[in-house]
Amino acid sequence: MTAIQVTVVGNLTADPELRFTGTGVPVATFTVASNERFKDAAGEWKDGPTSFVRCSAWRDLAEHVSESLAKGDRAVVTGTLRQRDYEAQDGTKRTVWEVAVAEVGAALRYATVKISKTRRDSVPVAEDPWAAVPSGPPEDEPPF
Repeated sequence: MTAIQVTVVGNLTADPELRFTGTGVPVATFTVASNERFKDAAGEWKDGPTSFVRCSAWRDLAEHVSESLAKGDRAVVTGTLRQRDYEAQDGTKRTVWEVAVAEVGAALRYATVKISKTRRDSVPVAEDPWAAVPSGPPEDEPPF
């Protein structure tokens, strides 16, 4: 079955909530509000109905989202639309649709952003193969 890929552009309704699973994996949840704008018969701009899209980001992306975005920020979110069933506190079964986030970016139509790359201390740096070479020529070979 093919996953449903979606892109949502809108404003965060609250600061992202960063939590950790029992095994220490970070997950950030946030909601994006998006609505249509259209011109009515008189040529005036009107707001259409607002859709509230629940999003969840995992691991490094979760930490980056929680450090970078705040309530009211306009964002572009892409990911997979997922259906999740759960039982409410009153015992009724409910279904919710959420976006499993793959990428998040700041929308730049009304704002500017300064990119700050994160360090990846966990990735080993290749050693310099020339660092162990003596600085002078070998004694048994002529210097060329």
